[in-house]
Amino acid sequence: MIEIKEVKSRRDKARFVDFPTKLYEGCPYYVHPLRSDEMNLFNRKKNVSYDDCEAVYYLALKDDKVVGRIAGIIQNLYNEKTNEKRVRFTRFDCIDDVEVAKKLFEAVENWARKKGMNIVHGPMGFNDLDREGMLVEGYDHDSTFEEQYNYPYYPKLVEACGYSKEIDWLEYKIFPPKEMDERIDHLSDAVLKRYHLRVGTAKNKKEYINKYKEGLFKVLDEAYGDLYGVVPFTDRLREQIVKQFHLFISLKYIIVIVDENDEVVAFGFAIPSLSNAVRKSKGKFLPFGIFRMLKAIKKPRVVDFGLIGIKKSYQNKGLTAVILRFVMQQMKNENIEYCETNLNLEDNIKIHLQWKNFEHEQHKRRRSYVKKLDS
Repeated sequence: MIEIKEVKSRRDKARFVDFPTKLYEGCPYYVHPLRSDEMNLFNRKKNVSYDDCEAVYYLALKDDKVVGRIAGIIQNLYNEKTNEKRVRFTRFDCIDDVEVAKKLFEAVENWARKKGMNIVHGPMGFNDLDREGMLVEGYDHDSTFEEQYNYPYYPKLVEACGYSKEIDWLEYKIFPPKEMDERIDHLSDAVLKRYHLRVGTAKNKKEYINKYKEGLFKVLDEAYGDLYGVVPFTDRLREQIVKQFHLFISLKYIIVIVDENDEVVAFGFAIPSLSNAVRKSKGKFLPFGIFRMLKAIKKPRVVDFGLIGIKKSYQNKGLTAVILRFVMQQMKNENIEYCETNLNLEDNIKIHLQWKNFEHEQHKRRRSYVKKLDS
């Protein structure tokens, strides 16, 4: 018999976080999230998303053994933005058993009804930098540190629970050119000169972040604010994100473009891939995880492309070429094999067209599912 239990005790929180590690034992493509970050999901002092969200967590047990988990999130800022009553499901992991999956989704759906919600969708996290999307293609490729891997049977389970596709994201491998195209160099220089722009600089990473973080988040909110699933970043959330990513950022792979008043108008960045380092340590910092990650940051073989953000008034003016030229040049200088893009919405044609100028491979597809609830 399957028991659904709401996660409240310290023991159950640990079982919730550690279940995927057991489920994916031996899977060569799975990459563990940082265990400390996942434990902080429950900590209202460390997870500032609770300022604007409600959440619930469930375990599925069979003979007191964990066989599945799921969480539900009410993202109030997103519901206000869309004028909808949605609950997000996240951290869904399950053995290959339809009955277990149905029990887990029923728990979230019943919680959603009690809260006055009428739509459940996901996988979606607390915000756009949280894990999102279920893998539906590309199961034989390494997961990135930033996103979640899942077994090929997951979509079947979700669809059996009455969920259907709402939107897909595509992911690419981008390979650096053997030789940089001088025409792109000339174009990039001309764009900066024409609009009186320059590349931002700083003495070190700390100064760089303090100098540009506010402007970067403003551009991020403006450039991505209208997209699916995106919520504005509050001041406290911005500070939390900076703390979480400070260690992983390398100035070799980040570019900020500023105007004559030193205000950020565009940015782009990649992060050294931490997949192998985190996999070997199973998501734990200690005793050796931190050293593996520092080594991966210093000398990466692969980088994960983060985001390109451009103020609306500067879009379609060639700044994307400036940013990509910078990242590709750095990849070439550092002998990087390839970069993996973040999630590109399938209907965002501009994003997909920008990769056409480089050798690329579209190797993964992720999906957000949706279900309307009966009253």
